[in-house]
Amino acid sequence: MNLALRTAVSMVSGLVFFGLVLFLPAGTVHYWQAWVFVAVFSVSTFVPSIYLAIRHPDALARRMKAGPRAETRPAQRIIITVTFLAGIAVMVISALDWRFGWSSVPLWLVITGDVLVAVGLVAAQLVVVQNNYAGASITVEEGQPLVSTGMYGIVRHPMYAGSLVMMLGTPPALGSLWGLLAVLAAVPVLAARLLDEEKALTDDLAGYAEYTKKVRFRLIPGVW
Repeated sequence: MNLALRTAVSMVSGLVFFGLVLFLPAGTVHYWQAWVFVAVFSVSTFVPSIYLAIRHPDALARRMKAGPRAETRPAQRIIITVTFLAGIAVMVISALDWRFGWSSVPLWLVITGDVLVAVGLVAAQLVVVQNNYAGASITVEEGQPLVSTGMYGIVRHPMYAGSLVMMLGTPPALGSLWGLLAVLAAVPVLAARLLDEEKALTDDLAGYAEYTKKVRFRLIPGVW
């Protein structure tokens, strides 16, 4: 299957996925927060994907090689599975919250959530532009260079930082506050993936150990 067809299939599959995890728990399609979220998510991933397909097709192919079977480290197969389930939990809980009115989210906070989703997703995609070897699975390829400038000069894992921003924005974007509890539960899983990845990079990527001494913070500047 060529890259363009794989990209199209991935996007259609994503829309079906959102339909299942958002509108089914909500019990209706008259859920405007979910429609706006899906639109923001789709545009924030579709436009950068088109750019990558044109300018950096190899990088896009790496991004699309995802899931437990794409991982070479046993621990990562478990972590990525739990991460996927946590992402589903965030959206399902948020949709149920909206349906049953467990929390009240004002319009300004819904908009703020959508902005965070867009910023997080676009930032994660920009990482791929800066580092073409940044894939969805943890591998170190032959000849892979160490990138230490740009966003990599701020935190060691800017792609995860963008993903965290997106995750934090998702519940309020969907009209939920209770969904943030699921996000908090997912943070240790993200940290576990990050720490295991650092072990692989220290072992296999030349210069990474020295880089960790130069850039101290892994995920959040000034915090960790």
